[in-house]
Amino acid sequence: MAEHRRGANLPSIGGFNRTVVLDAVRRSPDGLSRVELAGRTGLSAQTVSNVTRFLIEAGMIVESGTVVSGRGKPRTILRLEPGSRFAVGVHIDPAVVTYVLLDLAGTVVASTTTSTPTADDPEQVVRTMASAVEDLVRTSDVDADAVLGVGIASPGPIDVDAGIVLDPPFLPRWKDVPLRDALAEATGHPVLLEKDVTAAAVGEMFLAGESSARNFAFVYFGTGFGVGLVVDHEPVRGTGGNAGDAGHIMVEQGPFAGTPDGQGDRGEVGAAVAPERIVRIAASRGLDLGDVTDLGSVDRAWDAFAAAIDAGDPTALELAAEAGTVMGRAAVVIVNLLDIDRVVFGGPFWSRVAAAALPAARAAITESPILVPKHPVTVVETDRGADVAAVGAACLVLDAALSPRASALLIRR
Repeated sequence: MAEHRRGANLPSIGGFNRTVVLDAVRRSPDGLSRVELAGRTGLSAQTVSNVTRFLIEAGMIVESGTVVSGRGKPRTILRLEPGSRFAVGVHIDPAVVTYVLLDLAGTVVASTTTSTPTADDPEQVVRTMASAVEDLVRTSDVDADAVLGVGIASPGPIDVDAGIVLDPPFLPRWKDVPLRDALAEATGHPVLLEKDVTAAAVGEMFLAGESSARNFAFVYFGTGFGVGLVVDHEPVRGTGGNAGDAGHIMVEQGPFAGTPDGQGDRGEVGAAVAPERIVRIAASRGLDLGDVTDLGSVDRAWDAFAAAIDAGDPTALELAAEAGTVMGRAAVVIVNLLDIDRVVFGGPFWSRVAAAALPAARAAITESPILVPKHPVTVVETDRGADVAAVGAACLVLDAALSPRASALLIRR
C-alpha cells in the first residue's frame, strides 16, 4: 500500500488537514470511507468528519454509495468530484505555445496551441497568452471562478522568485520577460512559473496516484535535453529553480560518432541528440525529410522522421535507437548519482520516436557496465503524451492547491 502523509489534530492547521484528506481521496479512485480516511491520515474521527463536511460543501468531494464491512452500520464512500475545480497549463516551446485545461483529477478537458510570439513586445506576449487562456476556459464551458490558477512551463533559465523568463537558448528574443505577474494581472488567476523539465516531473508525480514513485528521473527530450528529478516525493528545483540542465553530460556516442558534423567518439548528450542534428544525419543517409531551415521546419522534419519509423524504415529505426542509447547512457549518470530506481522518458520530441528509442534507452541503462545500484531500475515512457510539459504545468497548480506540505505547519509572524 502507498504511504500516505499524516495529518495533525491542531485547530490552527485546518487548511493542512483539508489537503491531507483531499490528497488521500484523490489517490484512491475507488473512494474511501471516513473510517478509512482516519486510518490513512492519522486524523481523529471528529477531525475527518469536520474536514469532509467542508469539502462536500465546497463540492470537491461527494458521497457515492455505501459499503458493508462486517457488522455495524454501512460506510459511506467519499470520492473526488473532478469537475469542481480546474487548472490551466501553458508550455512555452520555441515553435508553439500549448495550453491545456485539467480537471481536479488531472484529466485533460481541453487543449489548444498558438504560434510562439517573438517577445519583441513583452506586453503583446502577455495579451496573446491571456487571450488564449480565457478562450480555452470559455469554450470549455468552465466557470472562471472554478479555475484554481495557471501554471507556466518554460525553458530555462528562469528567475522563479521574480517570475521572469531570463534568456532561453532557443528563444533568443525572450530575454527578461516578466511573465508570471503580468499574466496573473491579465487573467485574474494566480500564476506559477516553472522550468519545463521540472513541470514535467511534477506532472508525472501528481498524476501517478497510488503508484507514485518516491524517487525518479524524468528524461525530457524536447528542443533541448534535460532531466527533471523527484527525490523523496519532492521535485528538485535547486537554489534558483533551474535544476535539470543535463545536456552537458559527456557520453560515448557509439554509432553517432563520425557523422557529417564531425562529432567525435565522446561528446555532450544534448548536442548529440539535438533533433536538428538527427534529421540532418537522417537526410545525409538518404531520408527525404524536407528542408531544415528553422525550428518549425525541424518539427515538420521530425514528423516525417517519425512516419518513417512507423513505416519500418531501417535508417530511421537505427537513428532513433542510437538516440535512445545515447540518452540512456546519460541517464545512467543520474541513476548512479542519486541511486534512483525509476527513469521516465518523455517530451515533445520523444513521443514520436519512442517505439524505437525506448527499448534502446532501457537496454543502455539496465545493461550498462557502469551502473552502480544493484536494485532493479524501471525504465518507462510517460503516458502524458507530447503535451507532458503543459500537463505538468497545470499539475503545478493542482499540486500546490491539493497536496499537503509540511511547511504549511510553520507559524509565520
